[in-house]
Amino acid sequence: MNIIQFMEEKTIYLEGIDPVDFFGVNNVRFNKLKEFFPNLNVVSRGNEIKVTGSSGEIADFEGKVDLIIRYLNKFHSINIHDIEELLEGDAGYKMESPGLKEDILLYSEDGKAIRALTVNQKQLVEDSGKNDLIIAVGPAGTGKTYTAIAIAVRAFKNRQISRIILTRPAVEAGEKLGFLPGDYKEKLDPYLQPLYDALRDMIPAKRLIQFLEDGTIQIAPLAYMRGRTLDHAFVILDEAQNATPNQFKMFLTRMGPDAKFIVTGDDSQVDLPRGQESGLIQALKLLQGINGISIIRFDERDIIRHRLVKHIVKAYNPGKEPE
Repeated sequence: MNIIQFMEEKTIYLEGIDPVDFFGVNNVRFNKLKEFFPNLNVVSRGNEIKVTGSSGEIADFEGKVDLIIRYLNKFHSINIHDIEELLEGDAGYKMESPGLKEDILLYSEDGKAIRALTVNQKQLVEDSGKNDLIIAVGPAGTGKTYTAIAIAVRAFKNRQISRIILTRPAVEAGEKLGFLPGDYKEKLDPYLQPLYDALRDMIPAKRLIQFLEDGTIQIAPLAYMRGRTLDHAFVILDEAQNATPNQFKMFLTRMGPDAKFIVTGDDSQVDLPRGQESGLIQALKLLQGINGISIIRFDERDIIRHRLVKHIVKAYNPGKEPE
């Protein structure tokens, strides 16, 4: 039996939004939208989109247009990967979170607004104002460390703290430190490079050099934290899954009365020697439910790197569903 579908035509008006923001340079965003609906005839002119096809597909198309407009109104920017996620139904997670603050954290050196984009990134911002210790756990690309550093830089610029301390365990992830060139500091720099990269996005180069030289901002391996009391500081422990239980306890007990600590890590990527327990995994069990400690679990819905990273993470963790 043949099913006859009647063709309809509808005009959609882009209201309350700059058409350039919607269509993109050389219509790159609009063309991506059209590719997703190959059975529709779609033509644009000014702030109008004329679409011809079956009523069901036109309704789906109109729904996607509305979603893109709402995304633009909420985040004030959109790229081709955001468009792809919206079309595939994966970016709706970013549209949730009623009641969480959407304020810009700060501006990058190229003038771009740095803000929390996903629900869990916003939760990290929200909890940082209420709790002195936050543990953010999740896969690569979810923006845990970048958001944490942005929170710390904002607190520093607002004179809420007097220094920023960033640290990582110096664990050999498939490479031997001894075979790397240079002295001990030069051998460790590759482990700390992601922290430098994030800071360079947020602080002018000359100012950053000055802060690093005078100790206002310190970046060091975790072993250097032993014996110190960290006060009036924002302290971030990155790659915490590679800290042993003793190292993790040592780090947490450095906390001074006016300090803020954020711990980030991926409990699915432990690089410690076989049989060595991760301090992060142990802490997630021991510290659950303690007042003043916030534990946030990021997942693949928070991934903001290339859209393929999300699928890669899911492929390596096939049995782990988003929470």
